[in-house]
Amino acid sequence: MTTVDPGVPAAEPRTAPAEESAVGPSPAAPAPAEESGGYRAVFRVREFRPVFAAHLLSVLGVVVAEISLTVLVYRATGSPLMSALTFALGFLPYALGGTLLAPLADRLPARRVLVGCDLVCAACAAAMAVPGIPVALLLVLRCAMAFVAPLFQGARSASLTDVLGTGDAYVLGRSLLRMVAQSAQLIGFGLGGLLLTVLAPRGAILLTAAGFLGSATLLRLGTRARPARSAGPGGEGPRVSPLAGLRAVLGHRRLRALTLLCWLPPLFVVVPEALLTPYAAGLGASTAALGLLMCAMPAGAIAGELWAGSALTARTRSRLVTPLAAVSLLPLLGYAGRPGVPLLLGTLVLAGLAHAYTLGLDQWYVEAVPEELRGRAMTLLSTGLMTLQGVGMALAGVAAEFLPVHAVVTGAAVLGTGAVLLLLAGVRRTDGPRSETGATRK
Repeated sequence: MTTVDPGVPAAEPRTAPAEESAVGPSPAAPAPAEESGGYRAVFRVREFRPVFAAHLLSVLGVVVAEISLTVLVYRATGSPLMSALTFALGFLPYALGGTLLAPLADRLPARRVLVGCDLVCAACAAAMAVPGIPVALLLVLRCAMAFVAPLFQGARSASLTDVLGTGDAYVLGRSLLRMVAQSAQLIGFGLGGLLLTVLAPRGAILLTAAGFLGSATLLRLGTRARPARSAGPGGEGPRVSPLAGLRAVLGHRRLRALTLLCWLPPLFVVVPEALLTPYAAGLGASTAALGLLMCAMPAGAIAGELWAGSALTARTRSRLVTPLAAVSLLPLLGYAGRPGVPLLLGTLVLAGLAHAYTLGLDQWYVEAVPEELRGRAMTLLSTGLMTLQGVGMALAGVAAEFLPVHAVVTGAAVLGTGAVLLLLAGVRRTDGPRSETGATRK
């Protein structure tokens, strides 16, 4: 979840999605349109449907793999620490993969990258299901899947502009993919737990491998082959070092300001989620109440995105970025009053609803990124988001060792609001027309 605004040009759609035709997906230079037709219009784009279905399969596969692998490691070692490591171990390889592999998102054709990443994950999942495999190798395979994940996510986000254009349809398509991921938090782990009542963990992991293979098949057969963004002879772009790619993305003032606005708010947003269990324990809340509280913020975020995508125009969403981003963390100040479960539930839902600003922010971001940097920018964006959420959770845990939970969350709300206001001011200062080859003036 992320956001932005400040007098930025209204997020008017530059291009409209290509409608379904008898000859398959239409070219990636759709005709202009005044307004998109909402989420339904996005699904009318033939090439988007396999992208959406592939995303659904891969998200469910990841959820099932995480649950099954945790159970498998715990049964093999009897160690809660080793079981927990299967979750925590993903952060470092994710950050490394996003940094080192980001240039490939522009140097290689997007479909080749996406299918290749899915096949790597399918192979890793299939290897995990081999009986008698050592726990150490299970964790290595888990790291390998995390290593390629940011490249996949960045390449997919960048390729959405080929499928849907860079206007409102892109924003709504990205919103749909984000809501699928958020919904996994609500129902995915529950369904995964039910699956393990009828299947052994290794059997569930085999289903994960099948899901990744299904995703690869959908992307290979359902999407159009396109050259790399920085294409040279043979359809591939020149080799670019990871550091050069990072400098290219963060070297533009506006793109850097927007990237920071996407990265930093999640650092504070995850604090209440990370500390829900100890806070609920302090209230004497039941396990059922804890489950409701854990669902509250994702449910609010999904509702907010649906409202913004269905009821608001692109121009209105753009105008709401600044006010919604500025107040997005303020509901968490309710922790100062040490609320009980009912009030806390409302507080978390409200905080989730405020993240409707991410749709307008997505539009600003895609408009700011030069075409030849789009894959790298999207890969680094997803890498920073995941990494900083992990950092936020860790810092929240450290702070809660010395301060009451309600004080930690309240402090995060205050610090986060201040940071967002500074970032919004920074974005406003960079507002300006794009150059021919870059995001905006440097």
